[in-house]
Amino acid sequence: MGNLTTVKEFLLLGFGNLHGLQFFLLGIFLGMYVVTLLGNLLILIIISLDRNLQTPMYFFLSNFSFLEIWYTTSIAPKMLQTLLVGPKVISFVGCVVQFYFFGSMAVAECFLLAAMSYDRYLAICSPLQYPSLMNLHTCVLLASGSWLGGFLTPVVTVAMTFQLPFCAAYTIDHFFCDLAPVLKLACSDTEIVEKTAFLLASFVTMVPFVLTVASYIHIVAAVLRIPSAAGKRRAFSTCSSHLTVVTLYYGTLGTVYAVPAATWAAVLNKIFSLFYTVVTPMVNPIVYSLRNKDVQKAVRRLMSHWASAKGSSGPPPPPGSIFFLRTAWASMKDTKH
Repeated sequence: MGNLTTVKEFLLLGFGNLHGLQFFLLGIFLGMYVVTLLGNLLILIIISLDRNLQTPMYFFLSNFSFLEIWYTTSIAPKMLQTLLVGPKVISFVGCVVQFYFFGSMAVAECFLLAAMSYDRYLAICSPLQYPSLMNLHTCVLLASGSWLGGFLTPVVTVAMTFQLPFCAAYTIDHFFCDLAPVLKLACSDTEIVEKTAFLLASFVTMVPFVLTVASYIHIVAAVLRIPSAAGKRRAFSTCSSHLTVVTLYYGTLGTVYAVPAATWAAVLNKIFSLFYTVVTPMVNPIVYSLRNKDVQKAVRRLMSHWASAKGSSGPPPPPGSIFFLRTAWASMKDTKH
């Protein structure tokens, strides 16, 4: 007990001694962060301005893009600081906030991905009932439930973790305040915290994952019953982007958290953590823009609108907005998915 102290700050080691590679990695990760921000902002703008994209699927996508911006922002700035200046001090409160905010965004992403898979399930398996089943009330309920679940779930783990007594050694061998490296600093038994965190994490990841897998099993079965090859391609094209994002997210997240932390070296844990904190958020808007024909068409329409507006004396027609769903929802029933 003589080594106990009131911890006011932690020291994030980041990536340690990189032997001159830190500026090279700084440029790469900074570029990834900028692409993530610009890509997701572009998707938000396109969905907001194009009335043809004001459908339930793109309503969820706008929520997802907004979440991805804050998901990576909770990690990237401090990580870039450690690459620029070396080990970086983070206050105790700052560590708590980062730990909580990152956990909240991760949980909300699991729920949103499940909501998006349910939307695709209804669109493909019940196309006639889709407009009535996936109405405004349902969309808002699913989205708000995802955000609320994300913000409430980590509260217990955060409270239990940061009430532990910490030793004088307060160095976190990671580039952000994650559960495993923080628990290593505790001077008391952490078994209860670890079991509680495991149970909560299992629930908020496995339940949405199982629902997503079940949705796609029904989707595949429904698509295989379509007689024409062109019809099958059209059906699969409406959910291929989402399926790619689900695979990337759960694949990288599961690589780190499904295997006990003790089996990973610290450097491997950092490398794998980079995939779901930096790489995947960057890839997601690229997947939704390059593999999504509706988004590509929307970009061309907006460019054509702006080009014609420049050549005309009058102002361009007022754009729609995904944030004013009440005015746009009438077009959803006529939209083909």
